[in-house]
Amino acid sequence: MKTTSSTQRHLTSQEFEVELGERLKKLRVHQNLDQATLAARAGISVRTLRNLESGSGSSLHTLIQVVRALGREQWFETIAPVPTINPLMLTRTAVPRQRASKPRLKSA
Repeated sequence: MKTTSSTQRHLTSQEFEVELGERLKKLRVHQNLDQATLAARAGISVRTLRNLESGSGSSLHTLIQVVRALGREQWFETIAPVPTINPLMLTRTAVPRQRASKPRLKSA
């Protein structure tokens, strides 16, 4: 995230896409790969890679293919890490949750 003075500014979706594309491009260049080579390794077209790197819109599938081709699959594990110990499981009566539910309304 970018910061302005002492407060943090949240990026818009478009700004985030551009920043992510720039990071992927820097990683590609750091690995000394041109767009054609990376696109071939990812199984996508050069134009699709160019769109991803410029933040011009792309699909999740394309992002996954490019990240895999760059050897950075572990990035996805940092998005929403699952804790190894669930604090709810430490109680005697805890039951693993199967799904999220709506809050129950109190009867009048």
